[in-house]
Amino acid sequence: MNSAFAKTFRSGIQPVEIASALRSELDKKAAVVSRDRILAPNTFTVRLSPADDEKMTALGGALTQELDTLVHKHAKAQGYSFAGPVTIALQRDEQLSTGTLRVDSTTAQGRVAWRGVIDVEGRRHPLVKSRTVIGRGSDADVTISDPGTSRRHVEILWDGERAMVRDMNSTNGTLLDGRKVVEAALAPDSTVTIGRTDIVFHVVAQAAAPPKPPMPAADATRVYDIRDGGPLT
Repeated sequence: MNSAFAKTFRSGIQPVEIASALRSELDKKAAVVSRDRILAPNTFTVRLSPADDEKMTALGGALTQELDTLVHKHAKAQGYSFAGPVTIALQRDEQLSTGTLRVDSTTAQGRVAWRGVIDVEGRRHPLVKSRTVIGRGSDADVTISDPGTSRRHVEILWDGERAMVRDMNSTNGTLLDGRKVVEAALAPDSTVTIGRTDIVFHVVAQAAAPPKPPMPAADATRVYDIRDGGPLT
């Protein structure tokens, strides 16, 4: 096998042990932020003894690539969301003995924003407005090519936390997960069908922009006239 996980050493850390430690870190740090959202850390530092670090470094990029794949696969299986791209770094720690490791993890910037998105005809559209109209008309916010839909067929309402779907008096009606609706709450990963087109609604995590630093206070330093010691300002 060419996999980095197939590499074995006579002593010290094995790649499979790093993989197991990352899975454990994901499970330990995953936090339920709402009924449908579980946030997991996305930045990992794997600390290794000098001897183990030398062996893992010899594997090159194959190891980190497979660790990244493993983290994403485990997160998907457990229903975890990330606040940003996953990064995994191996770091030498002189205080660790051979055969031991430590994993440190954080969530990107420690702040998370949730974004509503819809997948339509192979494209992802972020819900940037509170009301998004979908249909085949050119005046719709999201225009689709399905002739079985009305010009302004359905609208998605999104307030940053909750979503609703509302039929706009369309000719052929609207289905939500196979059930005909006029207006209904829209749960994450549910499917709205209009004509022959499926609209899949998701809520995804993203790193929130850090707060802007406060404006510095006006410089209160006074400039003095060296001739008499009196302030100029």
